[in-house]
Formats: sequence, C-alpha cells, structure tokens
Amino acid sequence: MTEVARVPQTKEQRPAVEGWFTTGEGEVRLLGTRCTSCGTPYFPRNELACRNPYCQGPKDGSELEEYALSNRGRVWSYADSRYKPPPPYIAAEPFVPYTLAAVELEAEQMVILGQTVPGVGVADLAVGMEVELTTGTLYEDDQYAYTTWLWRPVPEHPETASGASQ
Repeated sequence: MTEVARVPQTKEQRPAVEGWFTTGEGEVRLLGTRCTSCGTPYFPRNELACRNPYCQGPKDGSELEEYALSNRGRVWSYADSRYKPPPPYIAAEPFVPYTLAAVELEAEQMVILGQTVPGVGVADLAVGMEVELTTGTLYEDDQYAYTTWLWRPVPEHPETASGASQ
C-alpha cells in the first residue's frame, strides 16, 4: 500500500486587532489617524478630535484622517516578558516568553510598543538600534492564525545579510 504524503494546511490569516496595521503594497504599516490642521499623529486611532492643546483647527473631530505611520524606528527601550499576560491578551499555548520593544518613530515623534520577532531577545537589542515592522502569528485557533505587527532589527550592512543567520 502506498502512503500519501500529507501537506499541512495553512490556516487563513487574520489580524489579531482589525484595522491596526496593514500589509498592503509589500510593507507593514501601523494605521492611526492624524490631525489635518496640526499634523499630530495618533496610534491607536483617534476618532474623536485632536487632543493637541496647541492645535488651531476645529475641535469637533472632522479634521482627523487615516494615517499610515512610519515602518522604521529606533529602539527606545526593551524588556523580557517571561510570564503569560492576563486576559484579554491571548497567548499561544504553550506560552513562550517574548521580548517587547518600545520603538520611537522619528517622523511622528511617538513611541510604539510591540513584540520583537521570535529569536530576538534583550541580548540582541540596544537603545538606538534601528528596527522595522514585519508581521507574525500572535496565536492560532482551530480555524485561523491571528497576526500582529512585530519589530525586527535592521541589518547594519544589508548587502551582507543575504539570509544567513548570525
């Protein structure tokens, strides 16, 4: 009797939080809003009104537009997460510790918190290191793989980083 090789079925991917990031046009971008009067960016989205006290625009919220934030920044701070966060956070089972990075986006002058890619720990990070956005699976259920944004270090010399792990 001939055995039939089983090809693992890939689960449909869905964002863990709908509308917080996009992977359109081949790059990952966080989606927020920005005031059209003063340019103040918000993440997550601000749907009400500009909260910048120096903004001279209308305060009724009509001046906010969708805004794709920068996809690169510099590590501002970082930490290990060695315990499973409480609900409503959903972690993969079994729980695997991960690293968090607070990343400053220069153009927006704001800090965004996110996990780093698997395999990047605190020993691999340094304050001021350049990182970029990518995506990865946060957790899975029987039907779907739920994705989120992740930070990964930008190679110092991209021309020598042809896929070999260092």
